[in-house]
Amino acid sequence: MPIPAGFTPSADDAQLAARDAAFHGTPDPTTLVSEREIRDALIERHTEATQSKLDNAHVAIAGCGGLGSTVAVALTRIGVGHLHLVDFDRVDMTNLNRQQYFLKDVGQYKTEALRANLAQINPFVDVRIDTVKVTDENVAELFGDADIICEAFDVPENKTLLVNAVLEQLPDAKLVSASGMAGFRSSNLISTRRVSRNFYFCGDGETAPVPGAGLMAPRVGVVACQEANMITRLILDEEDA
Repeated sequence: MPIPAGFTPSADDAQLAARDAAFHGTPDPTTLVSEREIRDALIERHTEATQSKLDNAHVAIAGCGGLGSTVAVALTRIGVGHLHLVDFDRVDMTNLNRQQYFLKDVGQYKTEALRANLAQINPFVDVRIDTVKVTDENVAELFGDADIICEAFDVPENKTLLVNAVLEQLPDAKLVSASGMAGFRSSNLISTRRVSRNFYFCGDGETAPVPGAGLMAPRVGVVACQEANMITRLILDEEDA
């Protein structure tokens, strides 16, 4: 997403260099924990049967902004075994009001920054990235091997493109989409519903960003976590919304 009009980045060269050094200086998380310790902890919380289903799941996330980055964090925390992150954009300072990035990530590709941040939660989740723009022509190639596809774009036109393409080209894939999350209206207006056999929708379906009530972390996070919860339910064979 382009930097909004009216915002001018003001970091000096030293600050930019410090961010880059911090991003590339993050310690290898596999030196801090073993795969067995993380999995044992997850089994303690979830049971072996539940965790085995989560381990084997393949989820693709289209868009790594406020929705997608939050969905990815939630799924990583519960140990979903295979994530595929797709986004072409870079992190900018205005993203930090709602997206799961840090100052060190500003200027980095979202896919690369998010993968690095997820590794600090669980470095043994298999995270694949494609730093590309989704088009009608590459949907089948990008998402054809996913069990579940999470639509997590900010721009309505991109949402429509992906939903239509998945429904037409990948009719057997499970798709979780979202719309209507801007501002600070009541969270009670947000819901998850099943639109068709494999298509689920989260959000209030109507609230668009306006001046003074744009995309903000609390409400975007509610919708993102509803998406993550619906994805979790699908992994665990609960298909009703």
